[in-house]
Amino acid sequence: MPSEPRRNPKTDQLLTAENAAFLVIDYQPAQVNSIGSMDRQVLINNVVGAAKAAILYGLPIVHTTVNVESGLNKPPLPQVQDVLGGYPTYDRTNINSWEDAAFVEAVEKTGRKKLVMAGLWSDACLLFPALDALAAGYEVYALADASGATSVAGNDAALRRIEQAGGKILSTMGLFCELQRDWNRTATVPGFLDLFIQTGGTAGIQFTLDKADADRLAFAKAA
Repeated sequence: MPSEPRRNPKTDQLLTAENAAFLVIDYQPAQVNSIGSMDRQVLINNVVGAAKAAILYGLPIVHTTVNVESGLNKPPLPQVQDVLGGYPTYDRTNINSWEDAAFVEAVEKTGRKKLVMAGLWSDACLLFPALDALAAGYEVYALADASGATSVAGNDAALRRIEQAGGKILSTMGLFCELQRDWNRTATVPGFLDLFIQTGGTAGIQFTLDKADADRLAFAKAA
């Protein structure tokens, strides 16, 4: 059955490469080492996968850190720097990145109203800018399995508060699928499958990744 004509990617109610931006907030060693709401390696894998997906599909990326220039904190994790090293980093002293003029200006310059946000901690560095972005008229999509807090209760409370304010909760795999949307968009299928595997999507699946695009596409259509 042929695909329907593609919906307008700028006005689509779902996330597309043309209507969304990706905001990455404070993936630094001290923050990651304090995470108690989920497995830290899974969290790292997911935020790295989300960043790679943003690059694959061409989303604008705004990357921020806290207190690096002051010397009170360390630069982003090497895994994050390996992916986002070509993007500027907006360092600040505010806990709430939305209170940093350079960060907000960078978000505004993306021209996007749908903001996929991932941050540490979720009950502060994700929550506060999410609430402010919503108040400023943006749509916020909190990346739940790539964000974390020092406790499960703190993480749950933050996500509930974002939802109560009108935000949406999103998973990393959901982000991949929402951006890909149609297996007939073959240019990004190989990258999608790589991300699927890197973030643990092969659990229970007997599949050997073939480097030939045709084989990848055949697997994707059969999935």
